[in-house]
Amino acid sequence: MQWKSTLDRYGAVAIAIHWITAFLIVAMLATGFRAAGTVDPVAKAAILRFHAAAGVSVLLLTLARIAWWWFADKKPEPVEGVPPLQNRLASAVHVLFYVIILGLAASGVGMMILSGAGQIIFGSAPGPLPDFWNYPPRLPHGIGARVILALFVLHVGAAFYHQFVLRDRLLARMGLGSATAQAK
Repeated sequence: MQWKSTLDRYGAVAIAIHWITAFLIVAMLATGFRAAGTVDPVAKAAILRFHAAAGVSVLLLTLARIAWWWFADKKPEPVEGVPPLQNRLASAVHVLFYVIILGLAASGVGMMILSGAGQIIFGSAPGPLPDFWNYPPRLPHGIGARVILALFVLHVGAAFYHQFVLRDRLLARMGLGSATAQAK
């Protein structure tokens, strides 16, 4: 596999960033919703420790991905036979992913700074965790999490539709399956 994308397949760098980011987003959604329902402060701090570190990782991967597309690589051509409206919708979903990820990172960092929870979660200050609902970034963070969950479900659903209904080998472009296998 090549480092950079070709006309019909993403390159190794884009694929790695995509799948690592996807895994971390799923983990962050799970830990974020779990932390919201956890009352034990020690358990909650442990969950948030992972959640915050994963959030920083997703932010850095997203910035790297944007830089990769702007400066180092070009995306493959749209899948042949897909209506232009579908391609525009797919592009819009990807842009929304970037916007929501950046917004979630900003609101997460804002909550940590305003609440002082960063020092508590990462062990440099004693004390109970604050009630995050007392800080303005909490509401957009919660809304953003639900929006990214909806986008994730839409994105995966569209990929499965292409793969299993249209059988156009779309997932092979992202490293899943053989790029040379024939569509049925």
